[in-house]
Amino acid sequence: MRILIVSDTHGKNRNLEELMEQLRPIDMLIHCGDSEGSEDYIRRLADCPVHIVAGNNDFFSELPKEDEFCIGNYHVLITHGHYYYISMGTEMLKEDARARGFNLVMFGHTHRPYLEQDQDITILNPGSLSYPRQEGRKPSYILMDIDKHGEAHFAINYLS
Repeated sequence: MRILIVSDTHGKNRNLEELMEQLRPIDMLIHCGDSEGSEDYIRRLADCPVHIVAGNNDFFSELPKEDEFCIGNYHVLITHGHYYYISMGTEMLKEDARARGFNLVMFGHTHRPYLEQDQDITILNPGSLSYPRQEGRKPSYILMDIDKHGEAHFAINYLS
């Protein structure tokens, strides 16, 4: 299973469009918030199951602030992260996720890619496809592949 994880597109979907052309087919798209009114367009573009949450810039959105679901053996939580003060660190989010039984957590908000894999939990941020903030400022995303044994593998990728 091949899953594309993105965040913080902020209504600027050109990079997402180009990325989808390069990566098709994918089995699922996960967007960690701040789509800024583009959620219906993103769903049509993906042409696969889509999970998307509201970010701090998704004003008047009916998107959920969190989404939880299962991907194979993984109990997944997606959130934008601002309710967990993610800009200050991941500890609050990890503590809450562990208490609620999640073993895979995805967030956005910081516009910086992040991947941390502990023994019992993986926490990640794909960064931003539209307004990256990490050194080098390349638009980023994460590809998640689940192998034939049900194990997830993650790769942070950058657009050229």
